[in-house]
Amino acid sequence: MLPMFLQNVMTAAEQVAILYVLVAVGAISDKIGIYTEKVAKSCTDLLFYIITPAVIIESFYSLEYNPETAKSLFIAMGCGFVLHVVSACISSLVFNKIDIEQGCIYKYSCAYGNCGYMALPLANAVLGDEGVFYCSAVIISFQIFSFTHGIHTITKGKQGEKVKFDVKKLLLNPGVISVIIGLPIFLLSLKLPEIISSPINYIASLNTPVAMLIFGTYIANTDFKSIFKNWRIFAVALVKLIILPLLLIASFRLVGITGSLLVALSISAGAPTANNTVMFSAKYDRNTGLASQTVAVVSFISIITLPVMIALAQAVG
Repeated sequence: MLPMFLQNVMTAAEQVAILYVLVAVGAISDKIGIYTEKVAKSCTDLLFYIITPAVIIESFYSLEYNPETAKSLFIAMGCGFVLHVVSACISSLVFNKIDIEQGCIYKYSCAYGNCGYMALPLANAVLGDEGVFYCSAVIISFQIFSFTHGIHTITKGKQGEKVKFDVKKLLLNPGVISVIIGLPIFLLSLKLPEIISSPINYIASLNTPVAMLIFGTYIANTDFKSIFKNWRIFAVALVKLIILPLLLIASFRLVGITGSLLVALSISAGAPTANNTVMFSAKYDRNTGLASQTVAVVSFISIITLPVMIALAQAVG
């Protein structure tokens, strides 16, 4: 058990280290004036409207369809929906009394984890292709929730204002539209011609580097001395990395979920705050400094907590 735990620690640490090398490139680029925060903000729409949809569509047509995989996909998607409903409800309750300008950042960062960059590589290292398959299904639910409830959370009005839930605006967005395009491709086993699939693959491959470079410019302009004065960031880490994963692992185990699916779900549930927190904050003129601080701190702490949750899921499953 101990060697496996240490191996999981090293895997998580490596993924975070790779991520922060890219972040460092973005921060240095900002400091020397090559790629500044102002320029990065203009790239947010590229990430939001072009790159992220390519990632979603690619995740669907890369899955091989058969009745068994379809069943497993929808079970994992259902668990993903439960995961995000529970996370959204708990984060809303915990950070409900905070001023909306900061509260929207804490709520989003607590509810949505880095299912793509952190969860997928870890699932591949721990479980192989089966783990990647299950985590890909959770990503589908993540995209649906983050582009609906997530956007609503980030764009919520000032304290005391009444906010209308604009169903049309929230459903007709790049994330949900991409799922609507991608799901039939998977279910009908459609083979996209290379002239279409190759450009999608190339664009999707930009997701992590572009997101991290943008993140780096915000890090470069963030006052990190204030992090230790802000206990709420550590409250986000406590809820996101410990309380929610423990609650969800126990709940999934009680309803009979075991084995690779339980471990994959524990990885998704325990993943650190999503990079989308920074992207959405920039897109909707929220506090990108606070978002960057939160993502950075929670990601570092997850190096220890994620392997613990994986080991726990393996032990009980």
